[in-house]
Order: sequence, then C-alpha cells, then structure tokens
Amino acid sequence: MKKHIPNLLTCCNAFLGALSVVFALKGFLLTAALLILGAAVLDFLDGFAARWLNAKSAIGADLDSLADVISFGLAPAAILFMWMEFCFANLPPELQFFPVTLLPYTAFIIVPFSAYRLAKFNNDERQQHEFYGLATPANAFFIAFLPFAADYLPILDNFWLLLGLTLAFSILLIIDLPMFSLKFSTYSFKKNGVRYLFLLLSAFLLGAFQLAAFPLIILLYIFISLIMFGLTKVMQQ
Repeated sequence: MKKHIPNLLTCCNAFLGALSVVFALKGFLLTAALLILGAAVLDFLDGFAARWLNAKSAIGADLDSLADVISFGLAPAAILFMWMEFCFANLPPELQFFPVTLLPYTAFIIVPFSAYRLAKFNNDERQQHEFYGLATPANAFFIAFLPFAADYLPILDNFWLLLGLTLAFSILLIIDLPMFSLKFSTYSFKKNGVRYLFLLLSAFLLGAFQLAAFPLIILLYIFISLIMFGLTKVMQQ
C-alpha cells in the first residue's frame, strides 16, 4: 500500500492543475494561481514520500512529469492567456484586427516548452544537484502571479511586454544555463550561503508584497543564478 502513496499525491497534483485551468478560463485567476501553489506543495510531498517510503519507481517519475505538464505548463499558460486577453483589450482599436487578435494564444507555447523541459530533466544526469534551465514550478510561479504583481508594477499591464516575457521564459525553460537548486545536502552556511541569502530575500519580498512577490522572487533567482554562472566562468579562465 505504501508504494502507492507517492503516486496518489502526484495524481492529486494533476487534479489541482486541471482545476486551475478551469478556474483560469472562467476568469478566477487568484483561485487558479493558488491551485498551482497547492500543486507545487504536492509535487514536493510526492518526492519526499517516495524517498521516505523507499517507493521510487519509473512509473512514478513518468507520472510526476505528466502531472507537472498540467500543473506547471498548461495551468500557468491558461492564466497568462486570460491576462493577455485582458491587456490586449486595452490596446488601441486600430491594433485589434486579425491576425493580431491571435497573439494572446502564444501564451500556450509554454506547454510544449515545459514538456520538453521535463523530458530533458528526466534524462539529464547533471541535474541531480543543480538545474540547467528554469524549473517548471519556478516558471509557473512567475507566470501565474503576474496579474497580481501588476498592482505594484503597472508595466505588467503592457501586452507587448507580456508577449516578450512569454517568449523569454519559454526559452529559459530549455536553455543550458546552470541554476542553483534549493536542495540541501548539508545545512552549513559556508556551503549554502547563496541559498540562505536567496531564502532570506524571498521571505522579505513575500512579507512586503504577499502573492505579488512571486514574479520578483523568480527574477531574483534568475539574477543570482546568472551571477554565479558568470563568476564560475571567470574563475575557470
């Protein structure tokens, strides 16, 4: 029985992701975003349960990726699509003509890029202790909470910026760029200084901006990863 617990948690992850899609397309973007958060918690718990119960399996790994495509690919894409539709409606009438009216549908390119990212992750042995490319949950957090970050950064109401972010973050999913992981092999500050700094700054942003902080936190994560990558390159020269 215990071997089925991780897979049950993964199925619940997929269920919340599917519900998120429904709520997003009905216009309940906050509920949809919170369901993605819930799916992320379950995504963490299924891996934890698999290790704790020694119940890892090939089926579990495949099931996890399939669930993640829904919860961290399709669900955030649905939220972004609705937000882009809203922002597109604010464009001057002379720009609202076919085929320009199809541009909000570019939000859904996140789905195939997320699927490719997950397949790549499953077959890349380098990604045991760090990521190469942006993890799908991080990408989902950035996208899902953009409408709420717009309350503090009105520029996120700009349709053309959203279109650019869609393309940029789709590429970030599959780019071969090292990004640090939050997995702790030891709790030594010396070996985890960057992780502790990131968590501290993230806690500050959450306290200051609540749900609107998630896009800022992901941008901070990418920025720190780029600095670490640059420093590593300099030290190797």
